[in-house]
Amino acid sequence: MPQDSLKAPRFMTLIVLSGLSVLSLNMFLPSLSNIATDFAAPYALVNLAIAGYAGATVALQLIAGPLSDRFGRRPVMLAALFIFCLASLGCLLASDVWTFLLFRMIQAAIISGYTVSLAVVRDTAGSQRAASLIGYLAMAWAIAPMLGPMLGGLLDELLGWRASFWAFLAFGTFALALCWIDLRETNHSPCETLTKQFRAYPELLRSHRFWGYALCMAFSTGGFYAFLGGAPLVASALFDVPPGLLGVYIGSITAGFVLGSYLAGRLAAQHSLTAMMLGGRVVACLGLILGLLVLALGVVHELTLFGACMCVGIGNGITMPSASSGAMSVRPSLAGSASGLSGALTVAVGAAIAALTGAILTAHNAPHGLLGMMLVSSALGLAAALYVFWLDRSETRLCQTHV
Repeated sequence: MPQDSLKAPRFMTLIVLSGLSVLSLNMFLPSLSNIATDFAAPYALVNLAIAGYAGATVALQLIAGPLSDRFGRRPVMLAALFIFCLASLGCLLASDVWTFLLFRMIQAAIISGYTVSLAVVRDTAGSQRAASLIGYLAMAWAIAPMLGPMLGGLLDELLGWRASFWAFLAFGTFALALCWIDLRETNHSPCETLTKQFRAYPELLRSHRFWGYALCMAFSTGGFYAFLGGAPLVASALFDVPPGLLGVYIGSITAGFVLGSYLAGRLAAQHSLTAMMLGGRVVACLGLILGLLVLALGVVHELTLFGACMCVGIGNGITMPSASSGAMSVRPSLAGSASGLSGALTVAVGAAIAALTGAILTAHNAPHGLLGMMLVSSALGLAAALYVFWLDRSETRLCQTHV
């Protein structure tokens, strides 16, 4: 069925779904200590509500995407929201830490909002138009986790830690009602059976182009994860930054991502996916190279470090929508599977790079080590984008040869 004949949901519906899927990760972060005290549990155990949840989302993205390709976007999203609401209720009524953690892991079903939203965009728009729309969606992904901890901290201070889960229940119920009314089915070519789908799935995995797009996403985001793993050490070791100002500096890379996502929304419809990916990677790498050069000249200042990191945010905002759209365009009938697989790969690679950055950095090598790790990851993303560019050129030459 032609894409323009598909009735897309309101864009605000997709913003709510994708925003809630990332908001649920860290909104109650300020409450972890209070939760540990309330349940008389070790903080490290309660911290599984964050770390374990992130791991659960990796696995669930691999499941939600294929299910939406087989059964449709609408039923998978409605089921995920219903499960999220029940799990939120379970968390706020939990009387012991293990019950709380069980329902917290079940809450991870909401990650389907991210996977399905991307698939819906790709169902209803061409690849370049989809990249533009994903750029605007990415602004919600960036803003939601920035505001979430502020809201969670305020709710905890006023009403206690369970208030955050009342909020999750309210948000989930609203999103469920919104999707019931507005989220029409956009997958009009579902696989007949899961068996048939999984027989087609290896075609996606064997696609060099898919891996080019997916690895560009993963290593681009890896630069952000490296920043998260090393920025607090750099700030404390070099600049003695107070916690409040450190939050502002750490937010600089996210502010850059919002700006880059806005630029992607404006520009992606007029430029090829590969051009946007390369442009974003060049911005990120040049910013980091400039930052390292300034450090080599002996100029060590907060603006030097965090200004270079902000370029990574801008570059990621420009790159990610086109890379995501490209990954889902390789095999449109498996758009959900591609969205889930590329998303899971991005989180897994990012987590590994964050851990590696934390292991490598010391107080002595902090600024150079941080920018160096971010540059390595960003450069690998650039290499993946160049590989897609090479595939484009090869296909063009092949077509010209056969004409």
